Amino acid sequence: MLVRRTHLAIATMLAAGVAAVGVTAIAEATSAQGGRLASAVIRDVEGNIAGRLTIAREGYGKSRVTVSVKGLSEGYHGFHIHGAGVCDPKAVDPATGKVSPFFTAGGHFDLTQSTHGRHSGDLPAVLAGADGTATSSVVTDRFRATQLADADGSAVIVHALADNLANIPERYAPDGPDDATKRTGDAGGRVACGVIK
Repeated sequence: MLVRRTHLAIATMLAAGVAAVGVTAIAEATSAQGGRLASAVIRDVEGNIAGRLTIAREGYGKSRVTVSVKGLSEGYHGFHIHGAGVCDPKAVDPATGKVSPFFTAGGHFDLTQSTHGRHSGDLPAVLAGADGTATSSVVTDRFRATQLADADGSAVIVHALADNLANIPERYAPDGPDDATKRTGDAGGRVACGVIK
């Protein structure tokens, strides 16, 4: 009887030790990742919730950007952080005088004065399935969440078309990409927007 109690006591102590190590490892991992730093509710041009974005710390100097969005056409869609935290679906482009949804979010967020494909806010395109939903998670060292919270804020934009990231080989365009491709990657109109907070 004493032997069984001793074995039971040892097993209980070992289990408690393993549990403590597991909890410590999870706590350390959570601390290293830093948790959510910023987020956005993404809305379409009608104001309906189309998805969500989160930005979390991913080790030293890196951010994990995770997005889930619905209501898209099947295929790839440009996905970027833009330089102003204003999502007006009835915005007017002053250059054309025409309604240009979410034009108020400005151009792509950029800390480097680069061309498209190298902007700080350029992210891999999201791929929507036949049901119109897309989910993506990417780690970047091009920005930190705190840098998105400048005086005019920032926004996430989902575009109508695929983004070529200004990658046009010379055999297709001997003079290189045109100005629109350099700025936007021909990703088309802005179909959804969310202010990053």
